Amino acid sequence: MSLRTGAFVFLAVAAIPFIYYGIALFSCWRFFRRPRRQPVAGFTPPVSILKPIRGLDPEAYENFASFCRQDYPDYELLFCVGDREDPALPLIDELIREFPERRIRVLFGSGRNAANDKVAKLARLVSEAQHEHVAISDSDVRVRPDYLRTVMAPLADPKIGAVTSFYLPIEERTFVDRLQSVGMMSDFYVGIVVAWQLDGVKFALGPSIATTRERLAAFGGYQSIENRPGDDLLVGRLIADQGYEVELSRYPVETVADYQSISELIHKRLRWIVVMRYMRPWGHFGLLFTQGLPWSLAAVAFHPSLLTAALYLGGYFVMRCAITATVAIWGLDQRSYWRRLVLIPLWDAVAFLVWVTSFAQRSIRWRGNRYYIRGGALAPVNPGAGGK
Repeated sequence: MSLRTGAFVFLAVAAIPFIYYGIALFSCWRFFRRPRRQPVAGFTPPVSILKPIRGLDPEAYENFASFCRQDYPDYELLFCVGDREDPALPLIDELIREFPERRIRVLFGSGRNAANDKVAKLARLVSEAQHEHVAISDSDVRVRPDYLRTVMAPLADPKIGAVTSFYLPIEERTFVDRLQSVGMMSDFYVGIVVAWQLDGVKFALGPSIATTRERLAAFGGYQSIENRPGDDLLVGRLIADQGYEVELSRYPVETVADYQSISELIHKRLRWIVVMRYMRPWGHFGLLFTQGLPWSLAAVAFHPSLLTAALYLGGYFVMRCAITATVAIWGLDQRSYWRRLVLIPLWDAVAFLVWVTSFAQRSIRWRGNRYYIRGGALAPVNPGAGGK
């Protein structure tokens, strides 16, 4: 192979991420141009809101209280905490006093011995829920009064087995918050919408899952996945495997950031991507060809010229901005997001370094504990550890 041919081949390979960007831009445009699904008149089945709790998240009381302000005729709010010493318990007691009209119950302990304590708690919550329809959400989630009406509406269609939602930060107070937000809008959600375009939604997102106890029981319930990582993704996959559709709702919930530093943000991202490496190893490796920044820098280094820089680096930035604007500004109504677009290259650099690092990781850190992933299951590095 001549030097010129080799250069052409390398530059062609370096352009592969632009194919992905084209697919991503089309997928995002197609997804968000769909009309929003409206609540179905007369479909308001009784709902059990299920919340596994461990410790206190920032602004926890206001998060909990938002679920007590639902414009919905019949629902209960069911918490499961580890024990009576959990620091969230006084807030739940205050919630009960503040909203006496709401049915709020508290369960203590999962009654199970599982590596994934959150999932063990969900197994008990589902078993003790009073209603067939359930809405599962994390403790850092906050919702608007129309949440239940909106996420329950798709379940009126018998083809829909579960509904999951995007999630947005309540407030971006720090640089770390803004960087995380850019990562979600420009990277994570883009990958989700591409997956929707290519293969349908066969996953769920932990901050909000609406489904039924029947759909959960059909795959063995939460107890069947209580020792596995990525429980939210698995629930969506296992419901889709039953032949049902998982609807990705355009209705976003809100979350309060549970990290305070770049280090904590990187650990959170690293935990997620290591889990993905074990769950979808070839898909994880394939992320190499979605990384436009390192490939564009390599192209310019390999063939330094103004034209190469304009085509690769300029094209990279324009495409990434277009994709992110489609998701954040047009799709999720984040009108002031233009100011965040300059952070995309920084996030892509961080994401690439995290992806490279993930190949050397043999364990994940979760709620202060470390776990190996062996045979698709969580195994505490220190036996007896458990995490939410």
